[in-house]
Amino acid sequence: DYRSVMPTNLYGPHDNFHPDNSHVIPALLRRFHEAAQSHAPEVVVWGSGTPMREFLHVDDMAAASIHVMELAREVWQENTAPMLSHINVGTGVDCTIRELAQTIAKVVGYQGRVVFDAAKPDGTPRKL
Repeated sequence: DYRSVMPTNLYGPHDNFHPDNSHVIPALLRRFHEAAQSHAPEVVVWGSGTPMREFLHVDDMAAASIHVMELAREVWQENTAPMLSHINVGTGVDCTIRELAQTIAKVVGYQGRVVFDAAKPDGTPRKL
């Protein structure tokens, strides 16, 4: 017996904050924190800001994984099908990259402008 889960975008402790290869939440946290510290007049965010993303804390993903592992076999089989044997794990709620950037700017105390560079790629319009 095995169980497969498909997580949404995860964030949390020990995330990757590297400037070249981090995911969106740690990348924006780093960028806005550094801009707040240096009093930068603006922060440029790639894309239009319109793509939608769903996020889940790693502790919630861990709890969901444990829950799935503890499901009775019958319950698991009622909720999956052969060749479709995974369960998506997420909140079912998404936000735009613009909303995320504005929230992070506020949380870190960034006072400058947030500029969206639509010449840069947006990626998938919605991942929910």
